[in-house]
Amino acid sequence: MTENVKHARLVFIALVALGGCANWSHWRARPTTLPSRNSLVLDQLVVFSDTPLPEHHRLLDELRVQRSLLATKLALPTSDEPIHVYLFPTSERLEAFMTVEFPALPKRRAFFVESDTRLSVYAHWGDRVAEDLRHEVAHGYLHAVVPRLPLWLDEGLAEYFEVPRGMNGANRAHIEQLNDDLTRGWRPNLRQLERLRETGEMTQREYAESWAWVHFLLETSPERRLLLQGYLLSLRGEAPVEPLSTRLPGVDTVMTQQLIEHLQRLRQSLQ
Repeated sequence: MTENVKHARLVFIALVALGGCANWSHWRARPTTLPSRNSLVLDQLVVFSDTPLPEHHRLLDELRVQRSLLATKLALPTSDEPIHVYLFPTSERLEAFMTVEFPALPKRRAFFVESDTRLSVYAHWGDRVAEDLRHEVAHGYLHAVVPRLPLWLDEGLAEYFEVPRGMNGANRAHIEQLNDDLTRGWRPNLRQLERLRETGEMTQREYAESWAWVHFLLETSPERRLLLQGYLLSLRGEAPVEPLSTRLPGVDTVMTQQLIEHLQRLRQSLQ
């Protein structure tokens, strides 16, 4: 790959395992080559692997549907810009490729990389491939239509859409972590999240808090959902856009307390 990488969205992802993966034992290609023997076009997604991909694999179907779900939830248009998804047979193959092509990036299970001309996802068939791909492909769908997303919002939305369908974005691991952190004195701080510029600056708690603000805005009232949708629409324009916190009345006081209460209610609903 010779393109200059503008930035990469990297994630830690956990939860859903995917059964029935293909047998990759016959693979003999060099460890730094991209999977390319087989390809499958699924609307905006172009999926590459080294074994045949069934057109109606349950995970691929879910990724395909995610495009319309994301557009509907966020009141965004869809795009025809291709998102190239490369499925490596093993974590070792993925790591070898990334080490050569993107040596500055830390080790992760899956990556979204945006260059000047290309949106790409790199992942491997592993126990967490379903959630890995939901997260990284969400980045691709988002960047195809909102290329100027603030880091915290980009990651918060991807964390929201990495959750399986039917759960309204409720991320159990984040709910548990943030409620435990609340008992230790932590409090949400959106303005602090907005100061983050690189994924390397983000801790697991900041991924969780980014998700929490997104879930709070999308799931607690139509007014808050419209506010977030309007902010995303403004990010699609050319003019500079102020931080989202400037549009949230009482973000440092009343709204922060409302977010805390929202997290507490979510935990109660899991019990």
